[in-house]
Amino acid sequence: MTELLVDPFRLPYMQRALLEVVLLGVLTGAVGVFVVLRRLAFVADALTHTVFPGVVIAFLLDRSILLGALAFGLLTALLLAGIGANRRVGDDAALAILLTSFFSLGVVLVSRTRTFASDLTAFLFGRVLTVDRADLVQTLVLAVLVLAVLAALRKELVLRAFDPAGAVALGYRTVVLDLVLNVLIALVVVAAVKAVGTVLVLALIVVPAAAARLLVDRVATMAALAGLLGAAGGWLGLAVSYEVSVGYGVRLASGATIVVVLVALFLVAASVAPLRRLAAGRQGPATLAARGQRERR
Repeated sequence: MTELLVDPFRLPYMQRALLEVVLLGVLTGAVGVFVVLRRLAFVADALTHTVFPGVVIAFLLDRSILLGALAFGLLTALLLAGIGANRRVGDDAALAILLTSFFSLGVVLVSRTRTFASDLTAFLFGRVLTVDRADLVQTLVLAVLVLAVLAALRKELVLRAFDPAGAVALGYRTVVLDLVLNVLIALVVVAAVKAVGTVLVLALIVVPAAAARLLVDRVATMAALAGLLGAAGGWLGLAVSYEVSVGYGVRLASGATIVVVLVALFLVAASVAPLRRLAAGRQGPATLAARGQRERR
């Protein structure tokens, strides 16, 4: 087991890939908790698709993919807040409009290249093994920025998630909080776009956070556990894909393998969760009430 987890990472490119997935695991775990608590998985899914034309345009112009994805991610967050505020349209319709239009634009643009199939595959599913030092620095900068905003607005975002009416009564502008969260999700997608692509990043955001939600109650603990599960899933997924591809000659995509491992960890959490509920059921009402109060903190 030690050889499986250590030996592949003696290679420089595997070390860079490992650092990237660990950073992404911590980052997506922290943001994913709020996505799960707010039931915003569809928003995250939409953002993973709407950054696609930005990635393609940057690629065609030989510019930074990060900047292209960032521009369209921020544009999506702003348009989503503006269109969704219209009661006659609603959030769901706004998401569908932005997702289909932006993603179709990206497909139209990338189809004009000669290497359409390979380029589209790379954009959708990523190439974590090609991550370089510049990519690591970009991911680190975005991770610090996103985590700093989450730390500064933790209480407000938690209140918005558990008691939106109370947030309004206390004078918080929930539209602004929603916009901030959408921008943070967009930044996470941008950070992960090269490593795991615009499709698989959704699993990194949702799966570890959903697993943590089954196991713990407090939001801070949930975020820490989600980050740990995301990092562990990335590490194990890279190791398994390397071992199977090199040792057994069966090619496994690294990004997809990471997602499979994360889903396996979720299934383990789902199987353990009933035991946790059974143990909680044996506790007194006062203990359960206190746990509910802790969850809101």
